[in-house]
Amino acid sequence: MAIAAVLGVRVACGVRTGYATDADIPESLGADGTTIVVGDEDAGTTVQLFEDLRCPACEEFETQGAGAELNGLAQRGSVQIHYTLASFLDGKLGGNGSKKAVNALRAALAEDKFVEYHRVLYAHQPDEVVDGFTDDFILKMASRVEGLRGPGFGTAVRTMKCQAFVDASENAFEHSGAGGTPTLKVSGAELPEFKKGHLADYVGEPSWITRLDL
Repeated sequence: MAIAAVLGVRVACGVRTGYATDADIPESLGADGTTIVVGDEDAGTTVQLFEDLRCPACEEFETQGAGAELNGLAQRGSVQIHYTLASFLDGKLGGNGSKKAVNALRAALAEDKFVEYHRVLYAHQPDEVVDGFTDDFILKMASRVEGLRGPGFGTAVRTMKCQAFVDASENAFEHSGAGGTPTLKVSGAELPEFKKGHLADYVGEPSWITRLDL
């Protein structure tokens, strides 16, 4: 089931709308200080997505499943995505890779490069047990995003400049009611479990989508 159909998003045919590339999609820090907002403020649908950068299910969602479709809808201007970036896997697995990745993504947002860098980090996600989001790895991946790797970004990465944001984002995740990652909500309603990175069909619950109040 395509994510546009699941979300009830109407995509116009024959009309050129939205943004040409990932680099053109608007991105900003939400008013709550913990949400990274991606997409047009006039988008008809808002989707809240909870992720941990070390989470293999998040990687599958982003690279093989509905994440690519969701990003495409944001590029078209149909959906605005609200990211809450968790780092709970550091506590479960040891290390601090999730925190480092969230810190780097916040630093990338300051350079207006969040969308592009978010895609790169998931495309090259280390195994979760390795704790591979080291400073050197993070900076190497930043070199894949044009205009991102500079002195300011490098300093932010190596000094954990955005530690306060990392902590606040994890706290927001813990109080969100999301049971894990990835979790996707529309109008506050959590969508069903993901299967192999794709949204599950609404088997046995055909009227569920009508309760999203899109």
